[in-house]
Amino acid sequence: MASFDTKDHIYQELVSILVNDFEVDGDDINLEANLYTDLDLDSIDTVDLVIKLQEMTGKSVNPETFKAVRTMQHVVDAVYDLAHN
Repeated sequence: MASFDTKDHIYQELVSILVNDFEVDGDDINLEANLYTDLDLDSIDTVDLVIKLQEMTGKSVNPETFKAVRTMQHVVDAVYDLAHN
């Protein structure tokens, strides 16, 4: 199980997922990167990402939470909140 105790750990885990599972170039990933325009994810990719996050945290992700997610920082914040609530 991944460590979600800090936002930095969450970020590092997300980078690993995006590079290994979604074939995103690691050089393109930063906290300001837009999931859709900068990282070239589509809606199916984001659903797959949510499923991975649910598996990793063991918690259910509210789809409404991820509708507003646009940047890596948004994802990190949402996962941190999920893991700590």
